[in-house]
Amino acid sequence: MSFLKTKGFKYFKNLVIGLGAAVVLVGALAKLLSHPMADLLLKVGLLTEAGIFAFLGIIGPEPDYYWNKLYPGLDNYSSKISPLTAGEVQDMPGLNGEVVEQQLGGMLNELQNMSSSLGSLKALQEVDFSQAGDQIQTMGNFYTRMNEAMANISDSLEDTKNYKDQLSALNQNLGSLNSVYGNILGAMSNIRHEA
Repeated sequence: MSFLKTKGFKYFKNLVIGLGAAVVLVGALAKLLSHPMADLLLKVGLLTEAGIFAFLGIIGPEPDYYWNKLYPGLDNYSSKISPLTAGEVQDMPGLNGEVVEQQLGGMLNELQNMSSSLGSLKALQEVDFSQAGDQIQTMGNFYTRMNEAMANISDSLEDTKNYKDQLSALNQNLGSLNSVYGNILGAMSNIRHEA
């Protein structure tokens, strides 16, 4: 394993990139705030970033894919790779027949799942939605009638409240009349006894 592929090197590379970016950001913030060290921080940060970019350009990209283990030489344009179906697997160095079968079996299962999902989507596409507009119209009419009925109930409740208030006022008036009538009867009774 080369030094560039070790965990330690990857950590160091990310650390340098992160610290370089942090110095540039701190320098930019200092420049915005007119800090006396702003120019120095920006120069150091930008030189650090320039060095990092030059370093990354020199070491080149690191492949993070695994298909080259299954198809060695595929990343080389001039390589002569025959399809897996064109002969025995042993023609390709480093390939294990069981691994290839497992990989192809997994791909086949994924393709079957995708096929069933697409079949479900096709079934949904074939659903007849032509009567949906009529049903939506019917629901709209029902909603309108329901709102009208609620308004009528509200009006009825207001009428009931007014009727109750009028009955209450009538009861008070009757109570007053009873009181006046009782006073009149008492006064007449007193007049008869005096006469």
